Amino acid sequence: MPAVTTPLNPSRPQPQSLHHANHHSAPEHAQDPTPRLVVANGAHAALRPEFIQQYHENSDALRAEIVAGLLRSQAGISPKFFYDVLGSRLFEAITDLPEYYPTRTEASIFASVAPAIAARAGSGCVLIDLGAGNCEKAARLFPSLQPAQYVALDISVDFLRGTLSGLQQQHPHIPMLGLGTDLCGPLDLPPNVRRGRRLLFYPGSSIGNFTPIDALALLQRLRAVTGHGDGVLIGVDLYKDADTLVAAYDDALGVTAAFNRNVLRNVNRILGSDFALEDWRHVASFDQQASRIQMHLEAERAVTVRWPDGERNFAKGERIHTEDSHKYRPEDFAILLESAGFTDPVSWTDPRGWFAVFHARG
Repeated sequence: MPAVTTPLNPSRPQPQSLHHANHHSAPEHAQDPTPRLVVANGAHAALRPEFIQQYHENSDALRAEIVAGLLRSQAGISPKFFYDVLGSRLFEAITDLPEYYPTRTEASIFASVAPAIAARAGSGCVLIDLGAGNCEKAARLFPSLQPAQYVALDISVDFLRGTLSGLQQQHPHIPMLGLGTDLCGPLDLPPNVRRGRRLLFYPGSSIGNFTPIDALALLQRLRAVTGHGDGVLIGVDLYKDADTLVAAYDDALGVTAAFNRNVLRNVNRILGSDFALEDWRHVASFDQQASRIQMHLEAERAVTVRWPDGERNFAKGERIHTEDSHKYRPEDFAILLESAGFTDPVSWTDPRGWFAVFHARG
């Protein structure tokens, strides 16, 4: 069934940051021993966040993954390597750019239709934020959803500690859990995640970084942890004219170019390679047939990149693929949700029809 798309008049929200990409999981659970219940002067009880780290970085596996990508006939670097400290800050700056519409457009939709979302999803749910980052997007839904528990997922609980601690002070009666985990493997929710109605929240159109086949697989993993009465709430960037799309990924100030080229600095750090940033330029293009933005780094001259026990020659003009961002038509994403086992998909869009927020039932 096609989605029901409701235009709205957006307010003017402050920009929000998107989350880090989540990759690689491990079954080990390392739970923070800090108690959740803190008693002050024997009279007042306040909650503190819990933290569980499931994912543990395997440096050898990361290096092997980078080498395998560099040695493919079409060289590639996974977009997860964008997000070192500087990369995360550059992405924050991208969300403030006038060309980068997704963040503020999605925020305007949430601001305008939060009551409608709560009416469908129900208040008092367990809100599971699938790549929480700075948690701002979920926090703006707290007044409407009144969650019984907030579970923030990111690849690192250390990234979440300060944010969740501050958020807990603002919302002292909402139990909070920071979970360091991986969205690319089975979603293993520990017993610390409360039973009851669950709403899986995946904003920012991060679903677009997956191919449609991989996006379906992810949605199927989400469906596996949802039952009757549960649901998903997902932000999706929509198909539009190529000029608008390319500008969002190739801004006039060059912030996105810096963000893209910074991945080479991070690869040098992890792999011990000798990429020279001045040898590479940022390229963004729209593949209309596949309905996706593609980002590449293109060699400005013939270069040889070396790392311990390996090297690769790049001809002038040869490219390294760094990211895809798929854009959907509302009816196509509704079909994707239903193919994953969700039902009754509904979407809300901005007046221009540039972005959509979907809710579907488990």
